[in-house]
Amino acid sequence: MPFQDFREFLDALRSRGELIDVTRPVALELEVAKAMRKSASVNGPAVVFRDNGTRFPLVGGVYNSRAKALIAYGCDEDAVMAHITEGLGRRIPPVLVEDAPVHENVILGDDIDLTTLPVPRYSPDDGGPYITPGIVVSRDPDTGVPDIGHYRFEVIDSRTLSFLAMPNHRFGKHIAKAVARGDKTFRAALVIGVDPMLAYTGPIQVPDDTNDFEVAGGLRGAAVELVRCRTIDLEVPARAEFVIEFEVDFTQTVFEGPLGEYTGYYTPGSMKPIARPLALTHRNDPYFQALLTGKPTTENHVLKQLAFEASFLKSMRTTFPTIERVAIPPSGGVNFRVVMAMRPRFTGEARNAILTAMGSNVRPKTVIVVDPDIDVQDPGEVEWAIAFRSQPARDVIIVDGLPGGPLDPTLDESLEPDRRTGSALGIDATYPYGTVVKIAGDACGPSLAEHGAEFVGHFTEVADVPGWREYDFPELAP
Repeated sequence: MPFQDFREFLDALRSRGELIDVTRPVALELEVAKAMRKSASVNGPAVVFRDNGTRFPLVGGVYNSRAKALIAYGCDEDAVMAHITEGLGRRIPPVLVEDAPVHENVILGDDIDLTTLPVPRYSPDDGGPYITPGIVVSRDPDTGVPDIGHYRFEVIDSRTLSFLAMPNHRFGKHIAKAVARGDKTFRAALVIGVDPMLAYTGPIQVPDDTNDFEVAGGLRGAAVELVRCRTIDLEVPARAEFVIEFEVDFTQTVFEGPLGEYTGYYTPGSMKPIARPLALTHRNDPYFQALLTGKPTTENHVLKQLAFEASFLKSMRTTFPTIERVAIPPSGGVNFRVVMAMRPRFTGEARNAILTAMGSNVRPKTVIVVDPDIDVQDPGEVEWAIAFRSQPARDVIIVDGLPGGPLDPTLDESLEPDRRTGSALGIDATYPYGTVVKIAGDACGPSLAEHGAEFVGHFTEVADVPGWREYDFPELAP
């Protein structure tokens, strides 16, 4: 059964030793971030900060390890990719409810005070306290299709927020459409503390006409319960801990940033639109949530990796069905580096796959294709394949003038985000098509002579020790 809400997920983490309580005073100004970083560095537990200077407990680190992600998905490492892919293959529409836990407390208009929330400052040079785990629910102004996605919100003062919405992300696209229509405002909702499948749905790469609540339903195996907002025409998760209903004012701006972002660098501050809260609703005794950002690997990288990999794999397989595995590692921010294992069906297919990946919305800067015997999640194996299965003059592709990746610090930051361009590197580290290579006694690929290929090289047999992974070696056990 899927988790019904954030609290059920916290209970599951606690029962497995993956959640602890800290009852001593911990400051929101950098101290919470230090504690979260320390725990994450050893794949440690999530933490509930009970005494944080506000009346709401703050929980951080719930997505800081692969082990917690597997608990959220309800399966082990061997099954998780198939589980996600199967979930992405079905759509379960949400259901609308009249009464919802998130409306147990409703604060409206001038009674809202954002400074009562436990919002941390994560990095020393951050422009202010940031709500980083929030999920924006917005609707396409033209089609009405809803989207959910993670976006950063800075608390400017008790009644003012500002945010960053990149132009290639759906929330940014919705705002751009509203501006193009001549609208002066745009309304959306910021949701904190949800069933983990909603959080893992946010990063999934799907077409713009996709109802993300249907995707989340497919991943959950059950419909998401939604409730109508109190002040805006929008539906939000009924069992969320907090919802901030807000209005974006295009006629006013405020300085937002910097923030230590997922790239490991601060993004410079700049003038951004103002978001005014219209309603703040929350459950009784709610949990607020923290999510650490910064140099990989932090919580936001783990949160998006599995979902990114599975959705990217599913998309690529529609054209290249022999792609077996994909890695989009945290070292590249789960964006800028993609590794694919495939068995090419004809000469040049690996290059085709590289170019298709470069043109995807992931916007990678480096794309590497290897043979299926390489573990794409093991950087050492990937580097070995590059070193001994590729020749730079023959197997490297560089493409310039591509749309820049999100928040890439190497791009020209004097330009608006939608005008920034960059380049991408592709490496074909597969055997030349038609080459016979023996791995653990089995032939890999069709015979060279059969396809009349011409290749000068010495690929014959991979020198490895068969059965070493299964060897019973009790003395080595910790």
